[in-house]
Amino acid sequence: MNLRVVHAVLIAAVCVVGLDLSVRVAHAEELRIATLAPRDSLWGRVYTVWAEAVSQKTGGRLTIRVDWNGTQGDEQAMMGKLKAGQLDGVTTSSLGLAQVHKPILALQMPGVFDSWEALDRAREALRPEFEKAAEAEGFVISGWGDVGRLRGMGRGVAVRVPEDLRGRRAMSFRSDIIGPTLFQMVEGVTPVPLSVPEVLPALRTKTIDVLSAPSLVAEQLQWSPLLSHVSSESSVFAIGGMVWSRRRLEQLAPDLRQVLRETGAKASAALGTRVRAEDDAAYSRLASKMVVIKLEASEKKRWTDLFAKVRARLAQGTFSPDLVKRVEKLGGK
Repeated sequence: MNLRVVHAVLIAAVCVVGLDLSVRVAHAEELRIATLAPRDSLWGRVYTVWAEAVSQKTGGRLTIRVDWNGTQGDEQAMMGKLKAGQLDGVTTSSLGLAQVHKPILALQMPGVFDSWEALDRAREALRPEFEKAAEAEGFVISGWGDVGRLRGMGRGVAVRVPEDLRGRRAMSFRSDIIGPTLFQMVEGVTPVPLSVPEVLPALRTKTIDVLSAPSLVAEQLQWSPLLSHVSSESSVFAIGGMVWSRRRLEQLAPDLRQVLRETGAKASAALGTRVRAEDDAAYSRLASKMVVIKLEASEKKRWTDLFAKVRARLAQGTFSPDLVKRVEKLGGK
């Protein structure tokens, strides 16, 4: 879609509740947020339009300053700055949300959901308790978003069954607690802990052979040109969200909080719809350039069995057994 059209549509969406430019700026408030997303990415375009809408709707009384492209550090660093009061908000993946409330990461257990619709049902069912727990810790999750469908990708290697990971250097996000559990259950794999900004240099220096990522992320962060294989299967639907300091939001005038909430909800909805479509489109582009791995039924079963064992292991201390069972039930497992 033409960027000018995207700009106009999103402005209209977030400002549908009304716009009063006659309000005079008595006391301007600025909220500073950070993101790993580049300014020219899909996420960057939506956040830019959202920030403009907030400023317009409040007559300049509230502005949002965005630090792009991981300039405030990786997700762990950004969440640390949010907790320290150096940032007011962070747009983050499930790994950042887990630093607010670890059980949120249970939605990313492998092999639970077969579609975005299944994830939506589970997330909506658990959202109230997750948001309540986050507020008790001093945070507000103002919007939930999506990152894309995780697909296995490799450089010079086709991973068809878990044993194909043996002898390989597999990327594992530093703050993740699920990936390392899976790798522990596959003999001979070497996990390489990395943050998002470290992945591209690691691919260039051949420090890693395989990784799992949404197609859109691999494309926009320039990982895909250094990879040769991509799986047609997806076992995880990656999520994210917008996290604010509760204390900072409470310092805002009630009408400014209302504008932030309304516009943020509309921007999140617009972004969610676009991300899913763009991630599918990105996969199609990757599939035209890379070797696509299509698993046989017997190979799929090997992964299904492994994922079930991983979830059972996670229920032994990482997450409560009750939460694991609830998520599996919501996913139809």
